[in-house]
Amino acid sequence: MPKQKTHKGTAKRVRVTGTGKLMREQANNQHKFEHKSGQRRRRLDQDQVISPSDAKNLKKLLGI
Repeated sequence: MPKQKTHKGTAKRVRVTGTGKLMREQANNQHKFEHKSGQRRRRLDQDQVISPSDAKNLKKLLGI
């Protein structure tokens, strides 16, 4: 059986932690910061853990 190819779009957007959790960047954190509070900008700067139900499908795309 051939090897599973890595889905490159997913690989660029998701990273795997040492414990196997998947992390992603939060949306709304590229531009137009003038109307966003500093507290909101700091919160958006943190990576978000992907839910286990979504992580199951994403791991298949990543070949994990």
